[in-house]
Amino acid sequence: MMEFPAKYKSGFVALVGRPNVGKSTLMNALLGQKVAAVSPRPQTTRQRQLGILTTEHFQMIFMDTPGMHEPAHRLGEYMDQVAKESLRDADVIVWLVEASVDPKKEDYLISERLKTIRSPGTLILVLNKADLSSPQALPDRIKTYQGLAKCDTVLVISATSGEGLEDLLSSILAHLPEGAPLYEPNQITDYYERDIAAELIREAALFNLRDEIPHGVAVRIDEFTERGEEGAYIHATLLVERDTHKGIIIGKGGEMLKRIGSAARHEIESMSGRKVFLELRVKVNLNWRNKPEALRWLGYTQKKE
Repeated sequence: MMEFPAKYKSGFVALVGRPNVGKSTLMNALLGQKVAAVSPRPQTTRQRQLGILTTEHFQMIFMDTPGMHEPAHRLGEYMDQVAKESLRDADVIVWLVEASVDPKKEDYLISERLKTIRSPGTLILVLNKADLSSPQALPDRIKTYQGLAKCDTVLVISATSGEGLEDLLSSILAHLPEGAPLYEPNQITDYYERDIAAELIREAALFNLRDEIPHGVAVRIDEFTERGEEGAYIHATLLVERDTHKGIIIGKGGEMLKRIGSAARHEIESMSGRKVFLELRVKVNLNWRNKPEALRWLGYTQKKE
């Protein structure tokens, strides 16, 4: 069992915010390595994923959550529930907003939810993407966001450049409760390698596909086999909602699917540190985001309140 000092701190930190505000990028930056999929598309994150940062003085358990929004289908309802549950479970809530734009509809939605949490944790307001913000507009924007919810701390950061991350860690640590670590010191996420591989495949699809397709794509790992010195063999299915989308993902002569597979393989190999043989197929399941059986098949299991 891990030994820890008497004043050791440990707790859960929820990273919440609207879609595409940079939650996954922030968690990867705080951990110093990539465990969460990121892309310029909104709603890249669909599940709650833990990122575990352990030192000799503290263990911060970050919860990367789906972006809060008004659900348009059953998958959206599941994602929204995951985000709300994370708020209730957190010792510290990091509310991520965008420093370069005024509040959007989802920001107001989140601010209202933050006011209704039972036994809420400490709330830290973090304005991300400071590198894209005008210095002249920033003071007024900070005041605007501060007016939406009562915050214990307000910080301005850039998850991509690293600006302000040390201040953020110090602020979280100041509000983290004392307690023993909850995970082994060498564990950095609750995802298995096959789960991360699925997310990296979907990330590659998000980067390469047209705007109307990505949200209708899901990935399931059908086989993940270790082959000793040869590395790992992964067979995965990309699920889409329309026959036309299947054709676009495969592309002329299979070129698009090859491009997605090549990008995903590179990321998986970087993550795992070994060679990977990746085989992809595409399957159509009409309107799968509204089908309970399809959601269960993909691991999006809705919990009852």
